[in-house]
Amino acid sequence: MPLEEVVAGVPCPACGTPNAPDRRFCRRCAAPLTPTAAPAALPWWRTVWPFRRRVRTGSGRAVRFLTVLVVVLALCAAALLLLPAGRDLVEDTRDKLGKAKPVTPTGVRASAEVRGHPAADATDGLSNRYWGAPGAGASVTYAFAKPFRLVDVIVTNGASSAPEQYALQGRALRIEMEAKTKDGGTVHTSLALSDKPGPQTFPTGISDVTTVRLVLDSPAGLAGGRHLALAEVEFFQRG
Repeated sequence: MPLEEVVAGVPCPACGTPNAPDRRFCRRCAAPLTPTAAPAALPWWRTVWPFRRRVRTGSGRAVRFLTVLVVVLALCAAALLLLPAGRDLVEDTRDKLGKAKPVTPTGVRASAEVRGHPAADATDGLSNRYWGAPGAGASVTYAFAKPFRLVDVIVTNGASSAPEQYALQGRALRIEMEAKTKDGGTVHTSLALSDKPGPQTFPTGISDVTTVRLVLDSPAGLAGGRHLALAEVEFFQRG
């Protein structure tokens, strides 16, 4: 029996037999000694058309750069389009999370007043005194010391918050609110009031308010020579 040839070299990856360095196939099992490596898997973004095809080595860096650039430009465009809505959403969220605190007007001016019932009585903190107006269309304007975020307006309608005195005078069942801002803008809001005594809260969410004008509308209970009564108006800013 012939002696087995002793060969020093890289062992076969299949059977472990040593082979001469210049051999391409194993001398025992004929397995390839230098098998071709399987191509690396493509990244996920290269599996989408038009990036699905393979490209030359080094060209993937340019493709990745272009992909990232397109994504960044798209995000910037979306941010520009959604900026006003996004800003409003942030401000509204801050309004809900913060604690509102009252803000007192520094000046009150009415277009008309019933004798003995000045407009100042609607911001004196007492709901048993009221601003008396002769009829629909009368307005009152409130000025403030500095711009603020108006988050809520609370209106106590009628002659008093007490049920037995509420309907002694007429009531405005709708108030048109006009808020002026520090940049000269105007925000219009319609406040629909229920015909009942007690405070009624209206969320507003208006930034940089400097003055607020209220116009009385949709009168009720004016029969018998009565006038319109507005017991109290309270303004609240973000704390």
